[in-house]
Amino acid sequence: MTEPIHRALGLTDDEAVSIEAILDREPNHLELAMFAVMWSEHCSYKSSRLHLRRLPTEAPWVLVGPGENAGVVDVGDGIAAAIRIESHNHPSAIEPYQGAATGVGGILRDIFTMGARPIALMDPLRFGPLDDPRSRWIAEGVVSGISGYGNAVGVPTVGGEIVFDATYKGNPLVNVLCLGVLPTDRLVLGQASGVGNLAVLLGSSTGRDGIGGVSVLASAGFSDDESESAKRPSVQVGDPFEEKRLIEACLQLLDEHLVVGIQDLGGAGITCATSETASRGGVGMDVDVTAIPTREPGMEPFEIMTSESQERMLAIVEPVGLDRVLAICERWEVRASVIGVVTDGDRLRIRDGFEGEVLADVPASSLHDAAPLYDRPRQAPGPSSAPGPDSVAAPADAGADLVAMLTDTSWVSSQYDHQLFLNTVVGPGGDATVLRLKHPGTGHDTGRALAITVDGNHRWCAVDPRRGTALTVAESVLNLACVGARPLAVVNCLNFGNPENPEVMWQLSEAIDGMADACRAFGVPVIGGNVSLYNESAGVSIDPTPVVGLLGLVDDLTAVPPGARLTEGHRILLLGPDTSNLAGSRWAADRGARGGSLDPLGYEVHTAVADLTRALVIGGLASGVHDVSVGGLGVALAEMAVSSGVGFSVARIADHRALFAEGPSRVIVVVAPDMLATVVAMAEHASVAVTRLGLATGDRLVIKGLVDVGLADATTQWRDRLPLAFGSGSTH
Repeated sequence: MTEPIHRALGLTDDEAVSIEAILDREPNHLELAMFAVMWSEHCSYKSSRLHLRRLPTEAPWVLVGPGENAGVVDVGDGIAAAIRIESHNHPSAIEPYQGAATGVGGILRDIFTMGARPIALMDPLRFGPLDDPRSRWIAEGVVSGISGYGNAVGVPTVGGEIVFDATYKGNPLVNVLCLGVLPTDRLVLGQASGVGNLAVLLGSSTGRDGIGGVSVLASAGFSDDESESAKRPSVQVGDPFEEKRLIEACLQLLDEHLVVGIQDLGGAGITCATSETASRGGVGMDVDVTAIPTREPGMEPFEIMTSESQERMLAIVEPVGLDRVLAICERWEVRASVIGVVTDGDRLRIRDGFEGEVLADVPASSLHDAAPLYDRPRQAPGPSSAPGPDSVAAPADAGADLVAMLTDTSWVSSQYDHQLFLNTVVGPGGDATVLRLKHPGTGHDTGRALAITVDGNHRWCAVDPRRGTALTVAESVLNLACVGARPLAVVNCLNFGNPENPEVMWQLSEAIDGMADACRAFGVPVIGGNVSLYNESAGVSIDPTPVVGLLGLVDDLTAVPPGARLTEGHRILLLGPDTSNLAGSRWAADRGARGGSLDPLGYEVHTAVADLTRALVIGGLASGVHDVSVGGLGVALAEMAVSSGVGFSVARIADHRALFAEGPSRVIVVVAPDMLATVVAMAEHASVAVTRLGLATGDRLVIKGLVDVGLADATTQWRDRLPLAFGSGSTH
């Protein structure tokens, strides 16, 4: 029996009935294809919209919140910052280079469609275990794709994360964040207006690569019997040089106020761009499918309308300005074609010629915001059978365990240009990235800086998705404090498994509530994000992995933040509470102990620690600062030692639990001897616990009664782990 067309396109029987009700007739094949891509999980968020509404999204400085191509905040001096994070997980699992490269291209377009010039990229990445050849192949391809596209298009990749864990074997996570700046008066939204205005397609021609693309791939996991070669045509192919020309052409069009609205072509391609701009503007649009430039012969209308070929934008322009638009595009060698016209009413009509046969006729809003909203069943998992950290014996050699957790990520960041624009004050490897804030119109240095960080922790969220997500937001706040920044806004990438599994939906709902709790407590709005579901392989969902991108502001950049470093003879202090809870810690998880209960997050305590840390950095009172997170106190201290070439002698860490526990609200601060009394007094005044750990000195990592490791040995293993794993040899 032949499968119904709607099922082949990924629509359910109930969804097909809903479409017939909307149209008051049976849809044709083109209309079904358009509904299928727009009602996909990737484009419509039909499983998550209900829950995302609980996130706080407003603040006086928010200019654009969720729902547009990027969130935008006012950062003063007539400058706005646009920020967005997206996922390209499924395409990257199939074709790592192009999957990652086109993820970069897509996120760049999300930023400059708002009128902002992209100034920085960040890449939180997660792959299967380092000892798995396929996971290494994916990782190499992804890193090459990001560097190949970002470097060529001329936008620096200034930070990120790289995690290797068995939960991502077969289903990597490739999340990409982009930050841009714009004069506040150049802000433009993705909506059409003005009956008779023209829809102009800018950029590349349309091909069969990417038909369905992420809108299809992101709505299904991977199984052992699926052919990668069969899915590979759904992965888009990127051209960074075309993207660079497109950026410059679009920004000039916006500078000359020639554009009424503009929208990038991402998921669902031309169908998405035309329906969303029309729906947001409360107008209709006629689209001539024969006017759309194609690069392959014989393309069917449904292929043209759903292709996700890259480097394309849709601009809404007034007829009187068309000649100037075409002239600017010719100058930048960007193809420009009039493919549509804004009409009265609310219909999106696809035609064979502007006056020809109507091939599809649907309400624009039915594609954009009438997708079904599912309140999928949610069920908390039963009591965990995973052993807790109490079941793990104390290590025979805590020093060896500590060194085994050290990884220098410069193997990744060295492949990226992170100094383009000469804005980067703190680049890859810091607690957060710091970029000079220059006026995008004049180039004037404001004396202030933007700070960004990306954070995620699947181990915490596997134990408790609500508390784990709140802790992730809290870690981001502390990372910004370590570079002297105050938080402004959050974007998120919510990477979860199969939403048809009630336990996965429970994880997602809990994580959203945890994020909402933390963002309200810290006064930070969520201004955009992405939900990536169906992250599973062979029927097994990944651990819940919400990734947080946090944007902050340094109000007075008078000096470079001290960074995670030790200085010979300086004192090492711990700010914040003690903990010996190993639940959710990497040390315990590496030994199969993934159970337990996470430490609670005290918002007042955390805010006090962050405020004090920020004050110490801004005041120049700390010679080194580093937050305590993955790997606990031990890894934080060791990272400071190997990155600065100075050892330490530390006491007052009772045992391996205190050494590797990852409880919140803790920062290591290094101070000169003559500053010690001042810093301790400031901590006491702020009601922040302070512990005098020891001294930065020598060429060994010494923790009394626990660890005694040569600095040179630790540095070698830290530096060489990734290069050796990827066959690059020592970086020394």
